[in-house]
Amino acid sequence: MIRPIPPGTRDVLPDEMRELRAIQSALLGTFEQAGFSEVRTPTIEYADALEMADRQAADSAYRFFDERGEMLALRTDMTIPIARLVADRFRDLDPPHRLSYIANAYRAVTPQRGELREFGQAGVELFGVPGPEGTAEVVDLLDKSLSSVGLNDAVIGLGEDGLWTALLQDAGAGPDTIEITSALLAAHDLVGVERALVDSNALDDDAIGQAAQLIQLRGGPEVLERAGSLGGQGFAEALNRLTRNFEAISARSIGRGVLLDLGILREIGYYSGSTIEVYDETVGDVIGGGGRYDDLMSRFGLDLPAAGFTLYIERIHKAQLERGINV
Repeated sequence: MIRPIPPGTRDVLPDEMRELRAIQSALLGTFEQAGFSEVRTPTIEYADALEMADRQAADSAYRFFDERGEMLALRTDMTIPIARLVADRFRDLDPPHRLSYIANAYRAVTPQRGELREFGQAGVELFGVPGPEGTAEVVDLLDKSLSSVGLNDAVIGLGEDGLWTALLQDAGAGPDTIEITSALLAAHDLVGVERALVDSNALDDDAIGQAAQLIQLRGGPEVLERAGSLGGQGFAEALNRLTRNFEAISARSIGRGVLLDLGILREIGYYSGSTIEVYDETVGDVIGGGGRYDDLMSRFGLDLPAAGFTLYIERIHKAQLERGINV
């Protein structure tokens, strides 16, 4: 009789473990070559640190009390703990700070949907390099990292967190409409987004049409020109930020094209600027993501621009298996 383990968790046997270690080694070597030093944070954090950084992340955390009655939580990702580390440990050091990690994270998900409660992450965090320059450095390293694990056909999508909110605000939508549709967009439920806009009675037909057009816009530089006819002043400012980021990335010698995807909206609440998602057609889910989170550091009492990305180890492995890649 095989003793059951909790849904959303898994045992890893020797052959697969060797393959996962090879992925981790390849990524860590790429990070180190780019000047990103590895750090490690505790698996458990005080729950209020997660809540302060991102209410949504805190809601998905496994929480429990310690022997003193303090509320603890398993980390839901690595960005928040490393942001805390930098604010606490590097406060008196001059930036930039280039840090990397290989670690497991934990989220209370619905295992019936095939999601893992415990999953491996590998990524980098760049602190102290603002705007397009920092974003371009992160995307450049992301490209090299994907190549290091053999995923030369994986696609990097680039968006801007503020586009959706600005478009709806320019059209007169209220906070409730923006919150509901943003959650649906982050879940890639485009049909649900349009239905929610219609049901809200907050926008006229022209504004709903513009919103539907925006989330379908993806491609090369021509996407920026097509988006220029949408929205008002707030949207134009967000689109200008995306344009400057794309130009900075294009100026680098990146081995793959970067797809402009104006419908990207990350489900993690601390992103506030350029957003990144990584796709491989052999895998049904995104295999990585990231972006700018300049406002997050101020929540820990340190005003410092920041950006980064994470790659999901199990999904990277799945993409390798589907493509017959051995690294």
